[in-house]
Amino acid sequence: MTIEVVLLGTGNPLPDRDRAGAATLVRAGGRTMLFDAGRAVCMRLAAAGVLPVMLDAVFLTHLHSDHICDLNDVVTTQWVMSPMPKTLRVFGPPRTSEVMDGLRAMLVPDVEYRLAHHADLTWGPQVEVIEVSPGVVFDDDGLRVIAARTDHRPVEPTLGYRVEFDGKAVVLAGDTVPCAGLDHLCRGADVYVQTVLRDDLVRMVPMQRFVDTIDYHSTVEQAAQTAARGGVGTLMLTHQIPTPGPGTADEWVALARQHFAGDIIFGADLASISI
Repeated sequence: MTIEVVLLGTGNPLPDRDRAGAATLVRAGGRTMLFDAGRAVCMRLAAAGVLPVMLDAVFLTHLHSDHICDLNDVVTTQWVMSPMPKTLRVFGPPRTSEVMDGLRAMLVPDVEYRLAHHADLTWGPQVEVIEVSPGVVFDDDGLRVIAARTDHRPVEPTLGYRVEFDGKAVVLAGDTVPCAGLDHLCRGADVYVQTVLRDDLVRMVPMQRFVDTIDYHSTVEQAAQTAARGGVGTLMLTHQIPTPGPGTADEWVALARQHFAGDIIFGADLASISI
């Protein structure tokens, strides 16, 4: 195994009992990385055999609430489980520091309570925020993470990431419509993880706020077309909008199959692939 990908949470902003919020785990080169930190991420990490204290870095694709709402749980749990001070590195787009400042402020009472109660806990949460621009954002001992600008406007800037190790590559796209940055990341990738939307189903919902989601997410067909253009090996469909009904996975895969001949994984929570 060179790279392992686990879809921790495949849900969308609407709560669902079977789907946690947007989050993906990547293990490569002896490192454990979390991409986005949506609802119930720590529970899904535990189910995948990973605790927050084991994380080497967190990468955020963008700052929509459903992708970061449990970042506070990652930060707090990593802190209280660490036997000694350990810095959690959080990579993300501009304004990530602003979000982290707010998170720290929210945690002030909790930190004070725990420091007062535990004599062996003499430090607060250690978080280093790295706001990144397109290009190589991590490069160490053969493991490289590349960021590229994606298109989720009016949310901007947004980022997709490409993890490379030992000749293999995985792309974590986040929420985006097809764009040049996404094509750049996907070129020759072994695995491409993409948020997908079914516009035929979304248009049936009598609420403009829901219909509005169509214009800044890739449809299943568009994701498949991006995968085909890039010569991707496996397309993983995640963060499905709307929440798929029971027994409908084949419908989603069939839509993608019209445009992409490679392997297709319809993502449920904890679906994984190793390459």
